[in-house]
Amino acid sequence: MKTLRILIPIAFLSLVLYAFTTPPQDEWVVPEKYVNMKNPTDPKADLNIGKALYKKHCQSCHGAEGYGDGPKAAGLKGDLGDFSSAEYQAQTDGALFYKTSFGRGDMPEYTKKMPDDEDRWLIVNYMRTLKE
Repeated sequence: MKTLRILIPIAFLSLVLYAFTTPPQDEWVVPEKYVNMKNPTDPKADLNIGKALYKKHCQSCHGAEGYGDGPKAAGLKGDLGDFSSAEYQAQTDGALFYKTSFGRGDMPEYTKKMPDDEDRWLIVNYMRTLKE
């Protein structure tokens, strides 16, 4: 009986604490084919097109500077990433292309909205300019 008096408050406290935590987002696994994929575009060419596409398709969630603080960000689950961070910028162009193309969770798939691969590569090139 004494053990039960101790266990019930501990169990209750555990449930309360669990309710206020958010489970960590699963690691985003990028297929090897994409990790090693080379960017076929010139990062300096058509940068304004990449910026315009980013503004149209990405900025509302990821923010103007890529901090993950766009107007829609508060209503989304998971980490939106900080495009300026060294960790983000350390990813290969192919990995960024994969994530931009296929999405997951709240990140939509863009292969239908932007069927031209080059457009998504141009966005990757623009995201590279957002580093700190």
